[in-house]
Amino acid sequence: MLHTASATKRTPSKAAQVARKDGTRCRMRARAVCAAAGVEPAKTRVLVVGSTGYIGKFVVKELVDRGYQVVAFAREKSGIGGKLSMDDVQKEFEGAEVRFGDVCDVESLRERGCPDGKVDVVVSCLASRTGGIEDSWRIDYQATKNALDVGKACGASKFVLLSAICVQKPLLEFQRAKLKFEEELMESGITYSIVRPTAFFKSLAGQVESVKKGGPYVMFGDGKLAACKPISERDLAKFMVDCITDEDKQNQVLPIGGPDEAMTALDQGEMLFRLLGKDPKFIRVPIGLMDGVIGIFDALAKIFPGLKDSAEFGRIGRYYAAESMLVLDPNTGEYDAFSTPSYGTDTLEAFFKGAIENGLEGQELGDQAIFGQK
Repeated sequence: MLHTASATKRTPSKAAQVARKDGTRCRMRARAVCAAAGVEPAKTRVLVVGSTGYIGKFVVKELVDRGYQVVAFAREKSGIGGKLSMDDVQKEFEGAEVRFGDVCDVESLRERGCPDGKVDVVVSCLASRTGGIEDSWRIDYQATKNALDVGKACGASKFVLLSAICVQKPLLEFQRAKLKFEEELMESGITYSIVRPTAFFKSLAGQVESVKKGGPYVMFGDGKLAACKPISERDLAKFMVDCITDEDKQNQVLPIGGPDEAMTALDQGEMLFRLLGKDPKFIRVPIGLMDGVIGIFDALAKIFPGLKDSAEFGRIGRYYAAESMLVLDPNTGEYDAFSTPSYGTDTLEAFFKGAIENGLEGQELGDQAIFGQK
């Protein structure tokens, strides 16, 4: 339906007005910080790899909002399952220069991502979509290293890396691949910021629709095996862009969570039922069940090598069920919620409310979904 000039003008909601004011304040603060750091966004070219990923697209938009020259590097078919065409990406990244190529190919990245040989900052939001063994080393290590090598060759003086807090206890292949790159980045001589976020909101959204329809909330054990301080994509993007100018975030490894207190799966489920006005209904899955499944796939993989990734996927699921996404105290071996920094203003409760009212469009979990929607 087209709205004409005679149509009733809608007054923005109070929440929308507050959000607009907060956004204006954030942009004003960002400009002030840039000026103090001697950074002129309009003259600073930022190359973003992994630009069409869940976090990458918010980083691109935040950079554009702050006035940077943004080069968003993407595959010709991007997004989950390659659903986004080049035209789709161009439309989504208004204000950015979009270039297409293959980040796994150094020459493609150099010739298409940096054709004039000039980049000031590289931001990498690359991550394996599946966590499979080969894919982890191809993306989390090699492709990210390609971005570092090309960035340095093109004059970049800063590199902002999206990593993950779980690499502090590396039991999975993608964690080992990320750690290897982190080590090489720290030894590269470039100014770096290694951002290790806790859980994203989307990783906790998989059961919203099923619970909304009357289904149970599925959790491992008693639901208290692990906890996290989830952060929104918007807040994380702001934090990452802050790394370009904030000196206290440079040459640092930066674990970061959202503004909420640490929450277990049980806490999240109870919150969801409360917001829906439903009586809690849980299914508790014994964690040992996953150990049995992993053992079966490991045994089969010795005969059928193609099943190695299936065993790894099982290990990934078990890891997230049993290990907290919080800072790990190296002295005690315990996770510490109080030592996990908080950032931002977006809360999980507000996210769940929005998901209940408006659905989960744009929050697809893709290949890493364990429960619920893809």
